[in-house]
Amino acid sequence: MYHTQSRQGIIRVPPERLGEEYDNLVSELARNTFEGKIDAEGNMVVMTYKVEPDGNGRVVHGDGGVFQAINYNALLFTPSIQEVVEGHVVDVIKFGAFVRFGPFDGLLHISQIMDDKLDVDEGGKRIIGKESKRDLKVQDRVRARIIAVSLNDKSPKESKIGLTMRQPGLGKFEWIEEDRSKKSKKEKGEIPA
Repeated sequence: MYHTQSRQGIIRVPPERLGEEYDNLVSELARNTFEGKIDAEGNMVVMTYKVEPDGNGRVVHGDGGVFQAINYNALLFTPSIQEVVEGHVVDVIKFGAFVRFGPFDGLLHISQIMDDKLDVDEGGKRIIGKESKRDLKVQDRVRARIIAVSLNDKSPKESKIGLTMRQPGLGKFEWIEEDRSKKSKKEKGEIPA
């Protein structure tokens, strides 16, 4: 889930950059320092904005840089268990597919894709249902539920997030629409239940 938060922090201004326009420099250094990192509460900092210096900076003996306290707003993304997310398939491998949503990639294990026996076409980057003939491939848009979260604050790209699509209302967008249409026709008596 995305949310915003007002925060405080400290950035280091290198001595060779001290002659530059300070407000722009502070904003740039805040982006470089905080964006793309996971904080102690498990939030990924997606973006910093409205960055303002807080008081005078301090020079530490032997360093030469200025340590500047700042106030800023942050756009955060927090993956939560049971949250429904929408994304697109970025890779298909023999044991499932990776789905990109927000700033993360989640694993959609082959057992969590659909209620069907599946064949994996690694060369064609597709997963195909044996009975339903439904397929899932790179670039397909999907809706999934988060079922496991293990964030790596040292290397956010190595975080592990597990996904499922084996519940009503989840899956590839075309499948969801097909299921909705079938349900509507059954309710109208157009096809047998």
